Amino acid sequence: MATPAAEQHGPFARIPAEALTKRADEEGGLKRAVGALDLTALGVGAIIGTGIFVIIGEAIGDSGPAIVLSFLIAGLTCVFSALSYAELASSIPVSGSAYTYTYATLGELVAWIIGWDLLLEYGVSVAAVAVGWGGYVQELLDSLFGISLPDALAGPPGDGGTFNLPAVVLVAGVVGLLVLGIRESVRFNTAMVVLKLGILLMFVAIGLAHFTGDNLEPFAPNGFGGIENAAALIFFAYIGFDAVSTTAEESRNPGRDLPLGIVGSLVVATIIYILVALAAVGMAPADELAGSDAPLATALQIGGVGSWASDVVSFGALVAITSVVLTVLYGLTRIVFAMARDGLFFEWFAKLTPQRTPARTTLVFGGLIALMAALLPLSEIAKLVNIGTLFAFLLVNIGVIVLRRTQPDLERRFRVPFVPVVPAIGAALCIYLMVQLPLETWFRFAGWLAIGLAIYSFYGRRNSKVQRGVAEGS
Repeated sequence: MATPAAEQHGPFARIPAEALTKRADEEGGLKRAVGALDLTALGVGAIIGTGIFVIIGEAIGDSGPAIVLSFLIAGLTCVFSALSYAELASSIPVSGSAYTYTYATLGELVAWIIGWDLLLEYGVSVAAVAVGWGGYVQELLDSLFGISLPDALAGPPGDGGTFNLPAVVLVAGVVGLLVLGIRESVRFNTAMVVLKLGILLMFVAIGLAHFTGDNLEPFAPNGFGGIENAAALIFFAYIGFDAVSTTAEESRNPGRDLPLGIVGSLVVATIIYILVALAAVGMAPADELAGSDAPLATALQIGGVGSWASDVVSFGALVAITSVVLTVLYGLTRIVFAMARDGLFFEWFAKLTPQRTPARTTLVFGGLIALMAALLPLSEIAKLVNIGTLFAFLLVNIGVIVLRRTQPDLERRFRVPFVPVVPAIGAALCIYLMVQLPLETWFRFAGWLAIGLAIYSFYGRRNSKVQRGVAEGS
């Protein structure tokens, strides 16, 4: 069967899914060395980070002990988008995630927009998480050894410091690991995931042993509206399962393993979140956890557990943040690689090492992220991560519907049930959450996209392989 030809001109030129897959195989793309367990661990590594260690304190004021239901609702909300990611990842096993899927379904211009959006989402989230890592290091050093870093080296300008040294050390270490190779990276990540899950399960065991039923009353002080508000906030603790799809070109059996990794990591994270939330509200009254920056440690203190447990939880937060930085930075480099290989971004970034890793991309973007974490106060710009993520989810859900119509005979190892109803619900949920975001976030997002459109107009469109007529099948 001949590979369908790509449209050669125009901003909505598409590369058919079969052509994308064939080209990646023929050009000797990334090394296929990742299995289903590794992919699930990557997803769990990307999802379970600072969110569970702080989000309970931020959301429980709305929900009360019913925060357990809020976690369940947020997880179910993510399932719709996860199913769409799983179908597209198994159908188009090529690096690039939502960027690549959009290229095959909605065309080059929309693909560039979502790729540019993902650079913002992944880059800012890595920098913001790295800043949080520095804070936990400071707390742990002070608690265990009585050592305090100078304020000038403990945070970025605007947050009481001059240069956030711990954040730079973390990013530099992760960059070195990623340059070393994908197999080494996923093994290290799997070890961190096992460790942080063990610490969270330890918290659950302690919480259930100190469980007091009276703490569950009143269960939902603000009614279902409070549960819903908390779920909208908690949704962002689930962000990260999409990073699994960036491994498509390095998966040994993408048709089977990618859906397992994407959906499996989301299921594992949801179960852990619900158990941790139940243990926390069983140990301590909800109003005493509300507003706490370290709600798990607060719950342990109220429950009468020794300070050793709080130190262990703080160490678990460090491990969790490290795995998030590793998996999200990994995803960012694969998206840049895919954009560069298509000619939309500087092709210098598409060069691979003899070990078939995009070391140039990893070093350059890792360096930029380290500078962001060291020098920029990220409390405001980090809000862009939320809208960027939801925008990507929206287009992936739409992409499933479009690809079912434009390429109905495409081999799909995993299929979303009840199309177009399920992806349409996923798209509607994304839109609903996007309109809840502040107006200033929309203005900043529009400004970022305007910069991206300028780059596409002056560089991407002129250098696009599709536009130059050299894409496979053109």
